[in-house]
Amino acid sequence: MFVLELSYTAPLDRVDAVMKEHVAWLDEQYAAGVFIASGRKNPRDGGVILAVGDDRAAIERLAATDPFVVEDVCAYRITEFIATKTSDALAPYRQTL
Repeated sequence: MFVLELSYTAPLDRVDAVMKEHVAWLDEQYAAGVFIASGRKNPRDGGVILAVGDDRAAIERLAATDPFVVEDVCAYRITEFIATKTSDALAPYRQTL
């Protein structure tokens, strides 16, 4: 499992100009079963995405296709972790060591 932390690298007006495309990209990843949660940080200086998968390189390639990255308005920090404990709702994503 992966935590994708987005940090804005441009003013919010530039971020907002790409928001519609970014949300469409998010929707594609939800439909593909890759993303299971996402949202803005508070204060609004970026966002966080929870993604599932076993291939870090694939997640990195996917993040590079985010319109926010393409338009150079954010940077990603990707943290991989093994979700050995989850809520019942996330049980399908539970991992073993």
